[in-house]
Amino acid sequence: MPATDQRAPPLESQVVDLIPALRAFARTFVVSRGEADDLLQETLFRALRGIDGFEPGTNLKSWLFTIMHNAFRTQYKLRRRESPGPVDCAEMPIPIPPPQEWCALQTELRGALDMLSPDHREVLILVAVYGLSYKEAADLCDCAVGTIKSRLNRARDELACRMSGSATRKSGDLSVRSLISD
Repeated sequence: MPATDQRAPPLESQVVDLIPALRAFARTFVVSRGEADDLLQETLFRALRGIDGFEPGTNLKSWLFTIMHNAFRTQYKLRRRESPGPVDCAEMPIPIPPPQEWCALQTELRGALDMLSPDHREVLILVAVYGLSYKEAADLCDCAVGTIKSRLNRARDELACRMSGSATRKSGDLSVRSLISD
Protein backbone atom coordinates (compact mmCIF):
# COMPACT_ATOMS: atom_id res chain seq x y z
CA MET A 1 0.00 0.00 0.00
CA PRO A 2 2.77 2.53 0.72
CA ALA A 3 4.08 2.04 -2.83
CA THR A 4 0.69 3.10 -4.17
CA ASP A 5 0.75 6.31 -2.13
CA GLN A 6 4.24 7.14 -3.44
CA ARG A 7 3.31 6.69 -7.11
CA ALA A 8 -0.15 8.31 -6.97
CA PRO A 9 0.95 11.97 -6.85
CA PRO A 10 3.27 11.72 -9.87
CA LEU A 11 0.58 9.84 -11.82
CA GLU A 12 -2.05 12.42 -10.90
CA SER A 13 0.28 15.24 -11.92
CA GLN A 14 0.84 13.47 -15.24
CA VAL A 15 -2.92 13.44 -15.71
CA VAL A 16 -3.01 17.19 -15.02
CA ASP A 17 -0.23 17.72 -17.58
CA LEU A 18 -2.36 15.92 -20.21
CA ILE A 19 -5.44 18.16 -19.75
CA PRO A 20 -4.69 20.38 -22.79
CA ALA A 21 -4.34 17.30 -25.03
CA LEU A 22 -7.54 15.84 -23.56
CA ARG A 23 -9.39 19.12 -24.14
CA ALA A 24 -8.27 19.16 -27.79
CA PHE A 25 -9.33 15.52 -28.18
CA ALA A 26 -12.74 16.32 -26.64
CA ARG A 27 -13.26 19.04 -29.27
CA THR A 28 -13.03 16.33 -31.97
CA PHE A 29 -16.16 14.72 -30.52
CA VAL A 30 -18.33 17.79 -29.87
CA VAL A 31 -18.64 21.25 -31.38
CA SER A 32 -19.17 23.57 -28.43
CA ARG A 33 -16.58 24.37 -25.80
CA GLY A 34 -19.05 23.79 -23.01
CA GLU A 35 -19.80 20.25 -24.15
CA ALA A 36 -16.07 19.59 -24.62
CA ASP A 37 -15.39 20.78 -21.08
CA ASP A 38 -18.20 18.57 -19.76
CA LEU A 39 -16.70 15.59 -21.59
CA LEU A 40 -13.25 16.44 -20.22
CA GLN A 41 -14.64 16.69 -16.70
CA GLU A 42 -16.41 13.34 -17.03
CA THR A 43 -13.19 11.79 -18.36
CA LEU A 44 -11.11 13.15 -15.50
CA PHE A 45 -13.71 12.01 -12.98
CA ARG A 46 -13.69 8.48 -14.37
CA ALA A 47 -9.89 8.41 -14.64
CA LEU A 48 -9.28 9.59 -11.10
CA ARG A 49 -11.96 7.29 -9.75
CA GLY A 50 -10.29 4.31 -11.45
CA ILE A 51 -6.66 5.41 -11.17
CA ASP A 52 -5.80 2.20 -9.31
CA GLY A 53 -6.75 0.30 -12.48
CA PHE A 54 -4.00 1.98 -14.48
CA GLU A 55 -1.08 -0.35 -15.13
CA PRO A 56 2.29 1.33 -14.69
CA GLY A 57 4.46 1.12 -17.76
CA THR A 58 1.54 1.56 -20.18
CA ASN A 59 0.72 4.74 -22.06
CA LEU A 60 -1.24 7.07 -19.75
CA LYS A 61 -2.34 9.29 -22.64
CA SER A 62 -3.86 6.35 -24.52
CA TRP A 63 -5.57 5.17 -21.35
CA LEU A 64 -7.14 8.62 -20.83
CA PHE A 65 -8.14 8.90 -24.50
CA THR A 66 -9.85 5.51 -24.27
CA ILE A 67 -11.75 6.64 -21.18
CA MET A 68 -12.84 9.81 -23.02
CA HIS A 69 -13.95 7.85 -26.08
CA ASN A 70 -16.00 5.48 -23.92
CA ALA A 71 -17.51 8.40 -21.96
CA PHE A 72 -18.52 10.09 -25.20
CA ARG A 73 -20.09 6.90 -26.56
CA THR A 74 -22.06 6.44 -23.34
CA GLN A 75 -23.30 10.05 -23.41
CA TYR A 76 -24.14 9.77 -27.12
CA LYS A 77 -26.24 6.65 -26.55
CA LEU A 78 -28.07 8.36 -23.68
CA ARG A 79 -28.73 11.49 -25.74
CA ARG A 80 -30.12 9.50 -28.64
CA ARG A 81 -32.38 7.53 -26.35
CA GLU A 82 -33.50 10.54 -24.30
CA SER A 83 -33.55 13.23 -26.96
CA PRO A 84 -36.00 16.00 -26.13
CA GLY A 85 -37.41 16.43 -29.63
CA PRO A 86 -37.23 19.37 -31.98
CA VAL A 87 -35.67 22.51 -30.53
CA ASP A 88 -38.37 24.72 -32.02
CA CYS A 89 -41.24 22.55 -30.78
CA ALA A 90 -42.94 25.56 -29.15
CA GLU A 91 -43.09 27.25 -32.55
CA MET A 92 -44.45 24.21 -34.37
CA PRO A 93 -48.08 24.40 -35.43
CA ILE A 94 -50.60 22.66 -33.19
CA PRO A 95 -51.84 19.54 -34.99
CA ILE A 96 -55.41 19.94 -33.68
CA PRO A 97 -57.22 23.24 -34.20
CA PRO A 98 -58.44 24.92 -31.01
CA PRO A 99 -62.01 24.21 -30.00
CA GLN A 100 -64.65 26.69 -31.07
CA GLU A 101 -65.05 27.77 -27.48
CA TRP A 102 -61.48 29.10 -27.38
CA CYS A 103 -61.92 30.97 -30.67
CA ALA A 104 -65.08 32.64 -29.42
CA LEU A 105 -63.46 33.49 -26.09
CA GLN A 106 -60.43 34.96 -27.85
CA THR A 107 -62.59 37.19 -30.04
CA GLU A 108 -64.62 38.31 -27.04
CA LEU A 109 -61.43 38.95 -25.04
CA ARG A 110 -59.89 41.10 -27.79
CA GLY A 111 -63.05 43.18 -28.05
CA ALA A 112 -63.20 43.67 -24.29
CA LEU A 113 -59.49 44.60 -24.17
CA ASP A 114 -60.05 47.26 -26.81
CA MET A 115 -62.79 48.81 -24.67
CA LEU A 116 -60.56 49.16 -21.57
CA SER A 117 -59.04 52.51 -20.72
CA PRO A 118 -55.48 52.88 -22.08
CA ASP A 119 -53.93 52.84 -18.58
CA HIS A 120 -55.76 49.67 -17.57
CA ARG A 121 -55.03 47.92 -20.88
CA GLU A 122 -51.34 48.80 -20.69
CA VAL A 123 -50.91 47.46 -17.15
CA LEU A 124 -52.92 44.34 -17.87
CA ILE A 125 -50.83 43.53 -20.95
CA LEU A 126 -47.52 44.28 -19.23
CA VAL A 127 -48.23 42.13 -16.17
CA ALA A 128 -50.66 39.42 -17.30
CA VAL A 129 -49.47 38.93 -20.89
CA TYR A 130 -45.77 39.80 -20.86
CA GLY A 131 -45.23 38.59 -17.30
CA LEU A 132 -43.44 41.68 -16.03
CA SER A 133 -43.16 42.17 -12.29
CA TYR A 134 -45.07 45.00 -10.65
CA LYS A 135 -41.80 46.88 -10.21
CA GLU A 136 -40.86 46.52 -13.90
CA ALA A 137 -44.33 47.63 -14.98
CA ALA A 138 -44.16 50.58 -12.58
CA ASP A 139 -40.82 51.63 -14.05
CA LEU A 140 -42.20 51.43 -17.59
CA CYS A 141 -45.38 53.34 -16.72
CA ASP A 142 -43.48 55.85 -14.57
CA CYS A 143 -45.70 55.38 -11.52
CA ALA A 144 -45.67 53.68 -8.11
CA VAL A 145 -45.95 49.92 -7.61
CA GLY A 146 -49.17 50.43 -5.64
CA THR A 147 -50.66 52.28 -8.59
CA ILE A 148 -49.81 49.33 -10.85
CA LYS A 149 -51.46 46.91 -8.44
CA SER A 150 -54.66 48.92 -8.21
CA ARG A 151 -54.80 49.54 -11.98
CA LEU A 152 -54.27 45.84 -12.61
CA ASN A 153 -57.01 44.84 -10.19
CA ARG A 154 -59.44 47.34 -11.72
CA ALA A 155 -58.47 46.25 -15.22
CA ARG A 156 -59.12 42.59 -14.41
CA ASP A 157 -62.49 43.36 -12.87
CA GLU A 158 -63.48 45.65 -15.73
CA LEU A 159 -62.40 43.12 -18.34
CA ALA A 160 -64.31 40.30 -16.66
CA CYS A 161 -67.42 42.48 -16.41
CA ARG A 162 -67.19 43.60 -20.04
CA MET A 163 -66.92 40.03 -21.21
CA SER A 164 -69.83 38.63 -19.29
CA GLY A 165 -71.54 41.10 -17.04
CA SER A 166 -70.04 39.37 -13.99
CA ALA A 167 -66.53 38.56 -12.83
CA THR A 168 -67.19 34.85 -12.51
CA ARG A 169 -68.40 33.89 -16.03
CA LYS A 170 -67.59 30.31 -16.84
CA SER A 171 -66.95 28.94 -20.31
CA GLY A 172 -66.70 25.22 -19.82
CA ASP A 173 -63.90 24.89 -17.27
CA LEU A 174 -62.46 28.27 -18.26
CA SER A 175 -62.91 31.26 -16.01
CA VAL A 176 -62.29 34.60 -17.67
CA ARG A 177 -60.79 35.87 -14.43
CA SER A 178 -58.36 32.91 -14.33
CA LEU A 179 -57.11 33.74 -17.82
CA ILE A 180 -55.95 37.17 -16.76
CA SER A 181 -54.89 36.65 -13.14
CA ASP A 182 -51.41 35.70 -12.03
